[in-house]
Amino acid sequence: MKVPREIKTYCPRCRTHRVFTVTLYKAGKRRALSWGERRHEEEKKGYGGQKYPLLRRKAKTTKKQTLKMRCKECGYTLHRKGVRMKRMEVV
Repeated sequence: MKVPREIKTYCPRCRTHRVFTVTLYKAGKRRALSWGERRHEEEKKGYGGQKYPLLRRKAKTTKKQTLKMRCKECGYTLHRKGVRMKRMEVV
């Protein structure tokens, strides 16, 4: 699916419709020393192993793509809800 590089939509900070630049949302790098990661490592340690089953077979063939939109006026960033699709390109 092709998505325009610029979309005019409502900006909550400006309280009016503005032009937003569109990029594809990409999750950041996970921190190894964050509390959740440390707790997960602790749960896996010792006898008993994994606390929940590892997913062996994938059910879904696509991922939900999320749009990251940034206001050109004030720089406010918002995410547009993800849609399931094979490939998404910003043109």
